[in-house]
Amino acid sequence: MILKQLEVTPFAVFCYIIGTEETKEAVLIDPAGEVDRILNEVKALGLTVKYIINTHTHPDHIGGNADVVEKTGAEIIMHEEAAKLLGLVNEKFMDMHGVKQSPDVSKTVVDGDVIELGDVKLTILFTPGHSPGGICIYDGVTNLFTGDTLFVAGVGRTDLPGGSMQTMMDSIKNKILTLPDDTIVWPGHNYGPTPSSTVARERDGNPFLNF
Repeated sequence: MILKQLEVTPFAVFCYIIGTEETKEAVLIDPAGEVDRILNEVKALGLTVKYIINTHTHPDHIGGNADVVEKTGAEIIMHEEAAKLLGLVNEKFMDMHGVKQSPDVSKTVVDGDVIELGDVKLTILFTPGHSPGGICIYDGVTNLFTGDTLFVAGVGRTDLPGGSMQTMMDSIKNKILTLPDDTIVWPGHNYGPTPSSTVARERDGNPFLNF
């Protein structure tokens, strides 16, 4: 599996390029902005974009969807609950963030669904709490992309519409901390002391995970 982490936009969002050597196709997780830079990285890796997967619908994570779709024809994938919220993302709110409204979702997923990209298989973990349609994405081997559910030494905020601290903590406890200790945690923002972590490190040292 090809994996590239890119920090983009003033919101320090991590966009991830996941590719396969088998078909030379790629998935973009949360292409928040700086789309030309992202696509230049995709090209440098010898890949073409097939899918966008959004971990949730907050404007700082979907801001690059429109430009990626326009430039690549990529299909947008979201959890079915997130897709219901997409049309409710206020255009004025998007304008405040300086981003375009996202095109419609091409495909919805639910917990346990698998997105296949050549020999790469990405499993959807439904992890609401930060946002009602929030997901994490697990490659089944080593890597977990946690969006805004779990950060390095932190967790997502829950004071936005639909947020729930109890729900988010349940998601972390039941969907993330049950994975192997050496699973790499790739967060949705560069908010922590390091750009990635592990399940064991977060379980033992994250000050917010005092269950």
